[in-house]
Amino acid sequence: MDEPRGFLLELFRCAVAAAQPREAMATRLPDPPVGRTVVLGAGKAAASMAAALEDRWSGGVSGLVVVPYGHTVPTRRIEVVEAAHPVPDANGLEAAGRIIALAEEAGPDDLVICLISGGASALLTLPAAGVTLADKRSINEQLLRAGVPIHDMNIVRKCLSGLKGGRLGAAISPASALTLLISDVPGDEPGVIGSGPTVADASATADAAAAISDRYGIDLPPGVAAAMVGNPPVADLPPNQQVRLVAAPRLSLQAAAERARALGVKPVVLGDALAGEAGQVAQTMAQTVREARARRDFTPAGCVLLSGGETTVTLGDSRGRGGRNGEFLLALALALAGEEVYALACDTDGIDGSEDNAGAVIDPTTIQRAIDSGLDPERSLLHHDSYGIFSALGDLVVTGPTMTNVNDFRAIYVPG
Repeated sequence: MDEPRGFLLELFRCAVAAAQPREAMATRLPDPPVGRTVVLGAGKAAASMAAALEDRWSGGVSGLVVVPYGHTVPTRRIEVVEAAHPVPDANGLEAAGRIIALAEEAGPDDLVICLISGGASALLTLPAAGVTLADKRSINEQLLRAGVPIHDMNIVRKCLSGLKGGRLGAAISPASALTLLISDVPGDEPGVIGSGPTVADASATADAAAAISDRYGIDLPPGVAAAMVGNPPVADLPPNQQVRLVAAPRLSLQAAAERARALGVKPVVLGDALAGEAGQVAQTMAQTVREARARRDFTPAGCVLLSGGETTVTLGDSRGRGGRNGEFLLALALALAGEEVYALACDTDGIDGSEDNAGAVIDPTTIQRAIDSGLDPERSLLHHDSYGIFSALGDLVVTGPTMTNVNDFRAIYVPG
């Protein structure tokens, strides 16, 4: 492989392209109803899903979707509004109120199509009775800083919400509903994607949420614990509400694997559900790389290890810049210590953490180049400041919002 970096970027482009909704949604749309068609949605891909639906829908349609700032795409009949992610703001609160009102207006002859993708949970900000927006912001920030896994995080969010955990689905009844999902979670569990606003969930109890809060040291403001007890998620929804998956991490990994194979490189798919602290996952992956090289079970052009999922970074008091993909790569580069390995780790939504990059790339010279530039990679990792390292080295991957989201994509190339 003459240009390993270009090869890795090509695989990432293939993974993102496979997650775009335009073609995937075409085979998942029903016939128009007797009454109205109302589209409601939220998430990083909600606007692109709405635009794709408009292009494919033969009847009349109206509605509202909410996306993070900068994730708008042009639509003709479905309104798109922007709000904050990952920490909710007043725009998300207003949009969620409008969405629940539109759901409640739907009648028995109407069809409500819900477009849900990663990011929907923070964007659909409708606090439960007794919970304020400030409460939700505080708890959400604590969950993020504590590195709480997405499944546990969404149990807490459901018990704080007037819309998640099936409550939007309950508001839609007696209208029919179809939820189209782009998954950003391991296992593609519908109730976890966007905290399941149209998916019943009898397991996300206040007791479970309280246990998670205790485990991670989340400080619940006064009155919130009591509000959660009186706000159980919906346990059952009518049979005229269906859920269909449009795109998922495993499909993007398959697309990248096919492209690698076409280029003569052996793909090894490690799964779409890798989780854990980013630095610890990097240590495990470094060992996996060494085992692959020892076996030499690959083509003359080498092999590429592909994986998805969502690692976490427990920040503590750190104020470093960067996201979990940058942290993973910096830890991997240190663990490999100059071995002939190339890697890319990017979020398929185009934003890694709080910065402007999707992720970054590393090569055998990454650590030495950083040291030669007067940087301290080990200190940067300790302070969770991967962005500073990769920005200085020119190794950031910057795509802007991709208008989809199937979680993280990692590719590690081992030459033959």
